[in-house]
Amino acid sequence: MKATTVRQIAERAGVSAALVIHHFTSKDRLRLACDRFVAAHILERKAAVMRTGGGLDPLAVLREHAGDPPIRPYLARTLAEGTPEGTPEVASLVDEMIDDAERTVRDTAREAGRERRPGGGIMNVVIEVSGLVKDYGRTRALDGLDLEVRSGEVFGFIGPNGAGKSTTIRVLMDLLRPTAGVARVFGVTPAAGGPALRARIGYLPGELAMGGRVSAGAHLHHFASLRGGRGRDAIDSLAERFRLDLARPVRTLSKGNKQKVGVIQAFMHEPELLILDEPTSGLDPLLQHEFLALVREAASRGATVLMSSHVLREVESVADRVAVIRQGRTVDVDSVVGLRHRAGQRVNLRFAEEPDASEAAAIGGVEQVRVEEHTLTCLLRGEPDELLKWAARTHVVAWSARDLDLEDLFLDVYRNHGVADDAEGTTDAR
Repeated sequence: MKATTVRQIAERAGVSAALVIHHFTSKDRLRLACDRFVAAHILERKAAVMRTGGGLDPLAVLREHAGDPPIRPYLARTLAEGTPEGTPEVASLVDEMIDDAERTVRDTAREAGRERRPGGGIMNVVIEVSGLVKDYGRTRALDGLDLEVRSGEVFGFIGPNGAGKSTTIRVLMDLLRPTAGVARVFGVTPAAGGPALRARIGYLPGELAMGGRVSAGAHLHHFASLRGGRGRDAIDSLAERFRLDLARPVRTLSKGNKQKVGVIQAFMHEPELLILDEPTSGLDPLLQHEFLALVREAASRGATVLMSSHVLREVESVADRVAVIRQGRTVDVDSVVGLRHRAGQRVNLRFAEEPDASEAAAIGGVEQVRVEEHTLTCLLRGEPDELLKWAARTHVVAWSARDLDLEDLFLDVYRNHGVADDAEGTTDAR
């Protein structure tokens, strides 16, 4: 901050510098006097707003004194430099004002994020991401990503390798700072939320960094201590459920057993929000089912879950809604039911004679028509009435239809965005 001389202060006050020095003897004593004046003013304002049930707002104080030079410079200097010895009350008062302002912002954001559930209840937006951009040098990992996760839902997050899933999650956990755009969790940015926000979250990273001679049990009890003891009582039961030997040193654990430690530490304190990055990586099929049961239990008690996974059938089995991302952007968001409805059915019709593929392709809602050895295969979106009436004009030997699953849908979405070749076989997006 640029230094301010006694002469400059005197000029702003409209008095001579000699008069200021005569009364205060030095710039430090002048600053001390001004700080005491500001402190008295803030205390007076605090008493006034408390009588009306309001809260201190630094911006309101600044606006009130927009034409009055002492308040703004001294509040700004207090934030940047602290206060001279002898006036700690100014710093604490400014902290109170900032805390009150942050509470006001949180409450406003929380109210603004409220939505109505179809049944008439209240639904809050827990995670809100808008226009999120993240650059690593010349590489753009996120390119204007938009995302919204509502309270109490299990939200699936899928895309191929390099799509930006893990980068988005790390921004939400304040492990990375965005280049542009806004991310909010429970109405505040991850940086502003700090430890208080992270205490409400259970986080499982995509890559666990664990080592050392401490046992798995000691590791989990350390996490419980960091959380004020929350979750300590659940460690033994979760370890038994996931068949984890708590006595073994972490450094001797296999990838799957380390993943068990990660899952337990994320769930054990029953957080309001779970952010899980490829959570079943390394778990055997039986424990994958156990993990999905744990997700359902968390959702049943009202927790919100954001889960990325390379196992699309897992997401399909537990998710309420799914977002598909590609090259750092959201390309589709819908409920699993809605996505299936739009995705349609894979229909097979076997005829006694060779069918006319061009006629079938001309029917509304019929796509991807193929004919091989009297069998017509197509993708049907919408009702089958017109297709069945066309087929009934000839001899149909056999027919079948099945709904597309999430993996089929994933590839279909990517075909529609011109990247099917990139998506094939790479559904474990980062």
